[in-house]
This record gives sequence, structure tokens and C-alpha cells, in this order.
Amino acid sequence: MRADGKKTKNVFPMYKVAAHIMNKRYDAMNMITLDIPLEPIRTYLNKKKKEGIYMSHIGLFIAAYLRTLCEFPHLNRFVVNKKIYSRTEIAVGMVVLKAGDINNETMSKMYFDLEDTSFDVQKRIEEFVDDNRQSGENGTDKIINTLLSIPGLLTVGVGLFKLMDRYGLLPKAIIDVSPFHESLLISNLASIRTNHIYHHVYEFGTTSVGMTMGNMREVPKTKNGEVVLERCIPIGLVMDERIATGVYFAQAFRKFRDYLAHPEKLETPPETVILDFEGQYDKDKKRRQKLAEKKAQKMADSTSEQKEKTVAK
Repeated sequence: MRADGKKTKNVFPMYKVAAHIMNKRYDAMNMITLDIPLEPIRTYLNKKKKEGIYMSHIGLFIAAYLRTLCEFPHLNRFVVNKKIYSRTEIAVGMVVLKAGDINNETMSKMYFDLEDTSFDVQKRIEEFVDDNRQSGENGTDKIINTLLSIPGLLTVGVGLFKLMDRYGLLPKAIIDVSPFHESLLISNLASIRTNHIYHHVYEFGTTSVGMTMGNMREVPKTKNGEVVLERCIPIGLVMDERIATGVYFAQAFRKFRDYLAHPEKLETPPETVILDFEGQYDKDKKRRQKLAEKKAQKMADSTSEQKEKTVAK
């Protein structure tokens, strides 16, 4: 078994065949634009602001995707080496601009649980952004700098990573810092005043869904027999069609739209959770809890050490 997934059982025969015919992820990319009405989101964000609670657009979008994943678990599948896997973690990749330089950006990922509410998601995003902006290097930066430190190491290292990933031998430590192994790639291009794009899902790694949010636009719709313009946030959505049927994707993103039309539904844990297999995310959840405990202990030890030095002076 891979460190980030388990081979999926009960896959439709057609999709087993498709993984062989379309053995490259870029062969299987389907793309669509979703126009998400802005007014319900804006009204909700303004309401939360008056309550003293900060929420962001991207926070709601990630929360809506997580909630959709609760009911449509196939979205968290991926294909590697012609085999379909159920992912055992929920990782969302995002680019972060580092402080002080618009051209200095880094890409890393956040981990979530299906039980997370929109408040949990927002908190994790803020911690993620702060950590990546303030720290000198994150795990992704470190491995990139290591590969670039010795002539020829980049070619050999990347080739080795690809080979190991193909056969399920890539260590979890590498997967954890890889921006190419994730449930969802998301980017808010509206934050840099750019239109949405159809961002490719990488051939290397396990990314099956890519989502970009673009500049607000007005979309014509019929209301009471008249054509009116509705302000919307356009989303460029790219999907690996080998992980689910077209009907499944359509139903999933219809539900996604519904959650964004009623963001208050995301404030409480999900009522329904469907998994590809029992205990799908248990191991990863325990692993992250241990890492959080170690980090908290390390911070406590560091604080204690600084206090001792201050007293000694």
C-alpha cells in the first residue's frame, strides 16, 4: 500500500480500462467553468464581520469542498501507474506570497478533517499563511534548495522521486512536503486581480482536482421572464475524469454550489460522512495529532528555556 492511499476496490470495469488507455493525467483532464453567485457569500461574510468573526472567500470555498467530499468520497481518489487509489488524507495545496517580495512565493499544503467546520478551515488557513510567510523555509523550499545545491542532483533526484512514486515507494516524509500530492489544488487569482484559469493537474504526484477563483463578473440569467445580470465568482475547474463518472462530478459540484449559496450550513460538523473504506483517514489523523503534540512541546520547551536565560541575566 502507498503511504498516501489504498488501492480502491469495486471500481467500475470501464474505469479500470480507462486508467490504462489514458495512462497520463493530462490525457484525462476535463475542464469547466462554474459561476458561483457572489451575493449569498458577500451577505454572509458581512454578517460574520459584524459579529467580529473574520471569514475569507477562499476559506468558504475550501470548507464547501470538504463538506462536498463528505458525501462524494470519489473526489479524493487518484490514479498512479494505471491503478486507482483512495487517498488516506485530505490535503489542499495553495501558493503563498512571502512577505516583502511579490515575486517570492512558495507552495505548500494544509491538512483537514472531514469534520472541520468553516471556522476550523479559516483558522487553519491563517496559521498556514503565517507559517509560510514568516518562516525562512518550509519543507517544500528545503527540498528544492537541496536538489539545487549540487550540479546534476536535480535531474537524478526528480527522476528517482518519479520512479519511487510510480511504484508506491515514495517516503511519507517526501509526500508531506510535495505540492504535487494533494486532494485539491486551489488558487484565488482574484486576489491578484486576475481572471480564472484552468490550472493543469500535474502528471507527477496525485492531484486529481484543480480549482482557481477569478475576478468577479456579471453573468446573464433569466429571472421572472427577464434577462438580468448576476454578479458571480467564476471558478476554473479541472478534473481527472478517471476517478469518477461525469454524472458523479456533476452531482458533487451541484452540491458544492448549494453549500456556497447557504454558507451557514458549513458552521457545524457534517451530518453525513461517506468513506471509500472504513477508517480511511484515521491513521493520518492520529499522525497529525502526534506531530501537533510534539510541536506544542517543542514550543513549550523553547519558552521555558528563554525564561531561564532571562532569570539568569
